[in-house]
Amino acid sequence: MSKGARSAAARERIAAQRQADRKRDRRRRLATIAGVAVVAVAAVGFGSWYAASQDTAEAPRQGLAPTTVNSDGSVTMAQAGVESPVLDVFEDFQCPACKSMEDSSGSTIRNLAAEGKAKVVYHPITIFPQEPTRSNSIRAGAAARCVTDGAQWVAFHDKLFQEQPPETVEGFRLNDLVSWGKSAGVTAPDFADCVTTQRKAKAQEQFSTTTMRQQKLTGTPTVKLNGKELGNETIFVPAKLRQAVQAAAQ
Repeated sequence: MSKGARSAAARERIAAQRQADRKRDRRRRLATIAGVAVVAVAAVGFGSWYAASQDTAEAPRQGLAPTTVNSDGSVTMAQAGVESPVLDVFEDFQCPACKSMEDSSGSTIRNLAAEGKAKVVYHPITIFPQEPTRSNSIRAGAAARCVTDGAQWVAFHDKLFQEQPPETVEGFRLNDLVSWGKSAGVTAPDFADCVTTQRKAKAQEQFSTTTMRQQKLTGTPTVKLNGKELGNETIFVPAKLRQAVQAAAQ
C-alpha cells in the first residue's frame, strides 16, 4: 500500500472513530435526560402524596377539659361523665417524634377531650436506654410529676416539648426545669425542691418500665384508641386522628 493510500485509510479510521464517539456521547446525554425526567416525575408524585397525607394543626377551640394528675403519674383529661372512647397517649419528653406529634396533633387531642368526644390519658414515660437521652428524659418526667394541678401540668408539658434538647447532648438541667415550671405557671410550693432533688425520679423509672411491659411498647409516640394502637399515618394527621376517634364513638 502506498504512503498516500495508508494516510487516506488512517483518516477514514479517525473519522469513523469520531463519529462513533459522537453517537456514544449523544446516547449518554439522552439517557441522562431520561433519567432526570424519571426522577422528576417520581419526586412530583412523592411530593403530591406527601402533601396529601399531611394536614394542618387544629387551633384550640375551647378551654381545656378537666384535667387530673393521677397518683401513678398518668394524667386524665375528660369532660365529666365521658368514659369512652379512650385515647391513651404514650410519649417521652426527650423523643423528637413525640414533639412532632404534639406539634401536629396535640391540639386535636385536647379539642376532642374539650368537646366531650374522648377521654384522653397521657402516660409520660422514659423509653430511651442510652445516655444522655435517658437521664434527660428521667429528669423531665420526674419534674412533670412534681406538678399536681392539671392545667398547670399541661402548660409545663408543653414547655418541656418546646425546650426539648437534641438527643446527643445533656439537657433538661434541673435549674432550667425549675425556671420553666415558673414560666408555665406552676404554683406548687415545693415544686423547686421536688425538681432539684429529683424526688420523683425513681417513680418515673418504675412507671416507665411497668408501662412499657404491660402495654408492649416498642417506641414513642404510641397512641391507642380503646386499647388498639393507631398507625403513624393517623396520629400525625389531625383530620385522620379526629375521624378515627369519632368513628370509635359510634
